[in-house]
Amino acid sequence: MVLELKAPCKSGTELLTMSKQRTSNAVLTVSKLVASFRTGEGWKPVVDGVSFEIGPRETVAVVGESGSGKSVTALSIMQLNAPGLSRVEGSIRLEGRELLTLSNAEMRRIRGNDIAMIFQEPMTSLTPVLSIGFQIAEALILHRGLSRAEAEAESIRLLDKVRIPAAKSRFHEYPHRFSGGMRQRVMIAIALACKPKLLIADEPTTALDVTIQAQILELIKELQEEEGMSVLFITHDMGVVAEIADRTVVMYNGKAIETGATEDIFNSPTQPYTRSLLSAVPKLGSMMGHTRPMRFPVFDRVTGESDIPADMPDTVKAAERPVLEVAGLTKRFEIRSGVLSSVKGRVYAVENVSFSIKSGETLALVGESGCGKSTTGRSVMRLIEPSSGSVLLEGDDLLKLSRGELRQHRKRMQMIFQDPFASLNPRMKIGTAIAEPLLINGITSRSEAGDKVADLLVRVGLLPDMANRFPHEFSGGQRQRICIARALALEPRLIVADEAVSALDVSVKAQVVNLMLELQARMGLAYLFISHDMAVVERVSHRVAVMYLGEIVEIGPREAIFQNPQHPYTKRLLAAVPIADPARRLQKRPVLNDEIKSPIRSADYVPLVRQYREVSPGHAVMIWEAEWETKIEPVALA
Repeated sequence: MVLELKAPCKSGTELLTMSKQRTSNAVLTVSKLVASFRTGEGWKPVVDGVSFEIGPRETVAVVGESGSGKSVTALSIMQLNAPGLSRVEGSIRLEGRELLTLSNAEMRRIRGNDIAMIFQEPMTSLTPVLSIGFQIAEALILHRGLSRAEAEAESIRLLDKVRIPAAKSRFHEYPHRFSGGMRQRVMIAIALACKPKLLIADEPTTALDVTIQAQILELIKELQEEEGMSVLFITHDMGVVAEIADRTVVMYNGKAIETGATEDIFNSPTQPYTRSLLSAVPKLGSMMGHTRPMRFPVFDRVTGESDIPADMPDTVKAAERPVLEVAGLTKRFEIRSGVLSSVKGRVYAVENVSFSIKSGETLALVGESGCGKSTTGRSVMRLIEPSSGSVLLEGDDLLKLSRGELRQHRKRMQMIFQDPFASLNPRMKIGTAIAEPLLINGITSRSEAGDKVADLLVRVGLLPDMANRFPHEFSGGQRQRICIARALALEPRLIVADEAVSALDVSVKAQVVNLMLELQARMGLAYLFISHDMAVVERVSHRVAVMYLGEIVEIGPREAIFQNPQHPYTKRLLAAVPIADPARRLQKRPVLNDEIKSPIRSADYVPLVRQYREVSPGHAVMIWEAEWETKIEPVALA
């Protein structure tokens, strides 16, 4: 079953050529789908003429940036778009049965039974006041008519099937007791409860760490083989597409601009936009032979032309004292059963962490969620008060400063947060938001603030007249540029970037990373770059520190960490990175399915005294215990 898409002519007309053996055995057939939403000016199409098919046991990926129409396509198939405010035209057939003519009652029997869907954020998909076992059983009772006892037994079997440890004992637990990866496994169990013919996975791994993402992808592939179902996988990550998809549909501005076998899309893309997506995929091992960070190549979506990235100039001042010196940084959160009760335990979030960053240097702090990366960054900024240790900013110990003194020193260090929309006041124009720190610190007058804001906007690649817009009028990448402009307003020496690009589309991520590298080269900025994306970290960092359970287990130059990883946890992180090579799609990867251990310890716990050995100059690794001896082999960097 092959669907070919020839390159559109200059007028943009899509020429679809179908093979002779077509729709008779297709599980899902989408033909000339148009999804429109009501606006003040009438109906606006956001999906325009999309066609594709999914065969038995086949995985089709729909890929594109935010706003391209991917999720609306999936919601239209499920008929979950807002009634009255949306309309769907064209044809959607499930095994030959037209879905768009079904009543609401008939469609309810289809949803969850014949077609199941996994959403991007499992915590918003699960009811927080109901146990996970009840929520799985609910689908079994509704669609399969099982008794409560039968549904409970089947729910436990499903939890075992999706690799949730101690499934029987966790049946009655609530969603907040599960990690992000385990909550996504619960969503998969609910989706599989009624043995659907088609599983729609809408960005199911975007919010997950690289190791958890690898687990979920392997799980979906294994369950697809066991259950014989077809999969529609929606994502903006071309590395994930290469891992999982038989065929790929590339969407841009509501249209399917290119469709074909995944290998063909990767090896010989016909559309400039497809080439731009592929060029922006961070490839592990691409920095071999490069001693300094390097920009991502950026393709023009219209012409297909690209710039040739080069190593960034060396701005690290080796002879100068480091901008930031952190020694023995520790943060523990006390656990009490009541306000006046004694301490029952502690969360060992950050334990005895030490590192330094020079001017013009980027130190990347990597690890899974819960390892203490963000707590380290916030402790450095004193947004969280550390329990002990020292944080020296150009020789001044920030932990000994009063609140007033700290406010003066904060001009030299700024933070960029993961979610730019949550970082900006939705009622404040972005020009006002950027000018605010300048006015509060008395750096400029109100009459001069406008010119300063205009200069900052231009510096981050935006237009000066954008200062009069509100945050909701910008894309995610533009909002992150605004946050960078605000961080630069006070001309800091240090910027803490906490997952600053993890929520962005792959092409927008490349643009923001390139901007940060260019600003660093121009201004000599020191970056603490917090991330779980090892491929991006390889591109931007001079040195890398790997964290696990609040401790640094390995630290050293970027080349040493990526080409000669020593600690088993570092090897595990590298092995989990998706490789944008469809030829490796059928290869089994060594992925562990265990959860990250809890950092909670008893009140009388005494931390172990850690020892490190130096592997090479500047490359130190924690001496680990026998429990770390795993079967994960070092990843081969192509």
